[in-house]
Amino acid sequence: MKTIASFTVDHDRLEKGMYISRVDGDVVTYDIRMKKPNGGDYLSNGAMHTFEHLFATFARNSAFADSVLYVGPMGCRTGFYLLLRGSVRPEDAIALVQDCFRAICAFSGKIPGSERRECGNYREHDLPGAQAVAADMTQVLKNWRPEDLSYEA
Repeated sequence: MKTIASFTVDHDRLEKGMYISRVDGDVVTYDIRMKKPNGGDYLSNGAMHTFEHLFATFARNSAFADSVLYVGPMGCRTGFYLLLRGSVRPEDAIALVQDCFRAICAFSGKIPGSERRECGNYREHDLPGAQAVAADMTQVLKNWRPEDLSYEA
């Protein structure tokens, strides 16, 4: 079987940050790595779940809403994938993620989509955990530039 592209990245060298994982036609997959792979510290289920609800909501309500195709967690619990149409410039993708993460840090109130009828696991949320991850990543991405989007950078 052919190895998929994400498995060819040396995860032992990968650091926290934001990377272009792949480009498929007009779709760009961003790898938003929030934890050091194989580092023993992973996103908790509750924090990851809440982060997903907030990140997806903020991204899909942004100026780039029509270009957001997917926001979702990695199974290894080290980050998220963000799929955008290629019409979004890399610097705008970085700004979108930075804006979403700042919004998560500042969020208070009821988590969007957290009612039983809206969510398949509505009880497992952790807003303080999601905000701690967002605060950390806000610092990591503070000076991120398009040239930092390469895994080799």
